[in-house]
Amino acid sequence: MTVTPDVASLQSVPRGTPVEEILEIVARDGGVILKNFLSKDQIDRFNADVEPAMQALAPGSTHENEIVAAFHGSNTKRLTNLVTLSPTFRDEIINHDLVHDLCDATFLEESGTYWMTTAQVIEIGPGNDAQFLHRDLENWHPFVGLGKNGPEVCVNFLIAFTDFTEENGATRVIPGSNHWDDFEDRGTPEDTVPAVMQAGDALFFSGKTAHGGGANKTADEYRRAVAFAFNPGFLTGEEAYPFLVDRDLATTLAPRVQRILGFRSQYPVGSAGLWQVDYAELGDYLGLDG
Repeated sequence: MTVTPDVASLQSVPRGTPVEEILEIVARDGGVILKNFLSKDQIDRFNADVEPAMQALAPGSTHENEIVAAFHGSNTKRLTNLVTLSPTFRDEIINHDLVHDLCDATFLEESGTYWMTTAQVIEIGPGNDAQFLHRDLENWHPFVGLGKNGPEVCVNFLIAFTDFTEENGATRVIPGSNHWDDFEDRGTPEDTVPAVMQAGDALFFSGKTAHGGGANKTADEYRRAVAFAFNPGFLTGEEAYPFLVDRDLATTLAPRVQRILGFRSQYPVGSAGLWQVDYAELGDYLGLDG
């Protein structure tokens, strides 16, 4: 059953907050805002990396399914394959110590390993309607039925690259929806609170938490974010990175980045290994260690 949120806004904490404290807040509320996750210099360099591709990208969806197209947004740009396009993204953002500390603490004990689900720029333009509410774990539908008692199968980092306001489409979140009994219930817009953030802040939230992009009610503001999510190594992600990222580029990446992109094998709890070559480590087959 849908319930009124227990809190009026999402809690914000400094980037240096201990991982255990961050995860306690997420376990309680479903998400937390990490202040100053990226510097202005990192934002500027990333924007310079992707600007040509963003300028060439038309807003709206190319998906044949009308529901998915509506989900993508009529005046929203979604730029994928950020690993290839942005050195800042591949060398700094997804190699960020806090990203891996939080994912390690979330996934390693229960799942044993994790990799990146997807990464994309999401830029909501003026007049774009609110996205319908959803949970990220819906990518793997059996976990909807498991609900709040199921394992954590997705966490998401949503970084504000412009200020997020209620007027320009700040992501809407239902705090506490990660505890609902029925995950088929996604809640209503009235249940949501806006994730108001300054550029550089990041919303870190559970795949069990109901959320959606807000409506951009402005005449001329573009709300830009970068979202990247992670799932356990025993589940398939959205983007097929080994087919998108050039092999020579992959050899230059940090080993933990190679692993989250699928260039190394996965070793979930209870498994002798997945994503292997002749029962051996994929990274060895690819010559990633020399």
